[in-house]
Amino acid sequence: MSQTTYTSTEGHEMTREERKVLAGTLVGTTIEWYDFFIYAQAAGFVLALHYFEPLGEDNQALAQIISWASVGISFLFRPLGAVIAGWLGDRFGRKVVLVLTLMGMGGATVLVGLLPTYAMWGIAAPVLLVLLRVLQGLSAGGEWGGAALLSVEHAPRHKRGLFGSYPQIGVPVGMLLATGFMTVLNAFTTEQQFMDWGWRVPFLFSFVLIIVGYLIRVKVDESPVFTEMRERKKQASAPLKDLLTTHKKYTFLAALIFAANNAAGYLVIAFFAAYGANHLGMARSETLTASLIGGVGWLIFTMLGGWISDRIGRVLTFQIGYGIIIVWAIPMWFLMDTASLPLFAAAIFLLTVGLGPSYGPQCALYAEMFPAAIRFSGVSIGYALGSIIGGAFAATIAQGILNATGQSWLIGAYIAGLALISFLAVSVVPKTLQGITLTDDSEREEMTLRPSAR
Repeated sequence: MSQTTYTSTEGHEMTREERKVLAGTLVGTTIEWYDFFIYAQAAGFVLALHYFEPLGEDNQALAQIISWASVGISFLFRPLGAVIAGWLGDRFGRKVVLVLTLMGMGGATVLVGLLPTYAMWGIAAPVLLVLLRVLQGLSAGGEWGGAALLSVEHAPRHKRGLFGSYPQIGVPVGMLLATGFMTVLNAFTTEQQFMDWGWRVPFLFSFVLIIVGYLIRVKVDESPVFTEMRERKKQASAPLKDLLTTHKKYTFLAALIFAANNAAGYLVIAFFAAYGANHLGMARSETLTASLIGGVGWLIFTMLGGWISDRIGRVLTFQIGYGIIIVWAIPMWFLMDTASLPLFAAAIFLLTVGLGPSYGPQCALYAEMFPAAIRFSGVSIGYALGSIIGGAFAATIAQGILNATGQSWLIGAYIAGLALISFLAVSVVPKTLQGITLTDDSEREEMTLRPSAR
């Protein structure tokens, strides 16, 4: 392997392979989440009409809730995807899982773009739509853990937060790509054209992205930590059993740490744009523009959060992020409810100031919480469970709160409550885990037993 290098900050010479890994995790994760977010945005604008028509004719609000619920259903299958991916990743490596999840997610997305509507196929259409969404959930359950570990396990100790932020920014970049596509389509099609066929174009475009992602990911070398484990023949015989018997505390903490960020993130991804258009009467082009601005903020502050965590600590960085979300979760609705595009966009952007620090350091934090032999299972299952608690039905719950009370700020109270739980959960993680050797479990045991671990 070529070792052409360039000198980065703090004297570290980043190898060509490290740069290739970061590009591979970023591009691959971007494509995966583009697929996921295209569905979420379509659920806000068109799926209720095309696939849940019987309810939509008599009760459009209920049809929209069910459309949001179809977004959440896939989250219920993320843990199963995480278990499968963890089993494969802890035995056969991180790289093979990333290729498989890319193909599963992308294939399901293309098929959604080809799926006939309820008017054409009757009840078979929504049933197949939900099944394809389940396939997306299985793929997403394994995607994040593989990308997170590939990036962090290639990183030098003092740059794990920065390296780990690359797969994280794939989320806002995927959102920008999905939202940008929707915005362009909205600009160049009439309302009828968009509803008839325009919304399908971003789904079909995923076929091109699958090819690009595959070509990039197959060129990335396997994680050096897994390679060392394989050479020492230390693969866990039953990673899931070991995880749930000896590391269930950290698995549970990982889920709670992620819950609030995922819930607030899914409001940014899909709910806010639909809320502005459907409830406030804003133009869809305006709400999509506001979402794009939010995506830019999420990207910037996620990268910043990963970088800062290498300097001030991952736990403190998370606490800062969740503190901002707790403070801003309720006031932001009063800005959005003005239906003014600048204020609507500012409200979303300011929320991402808290989303970034509570998301950027996540890969590094999770990797340091679990021993190497069960790390893939640990980070994947913790992430998947957190997504169920947080984002799975965040949009559905938000829509339900709005329908029942008519008070949007109560959605903010729901997010603030989740953020407080996540704040407390991350505060329990021992700070001495930061910088731990990712292949030496004896050092992990020694550090976690220290009285000053917190």
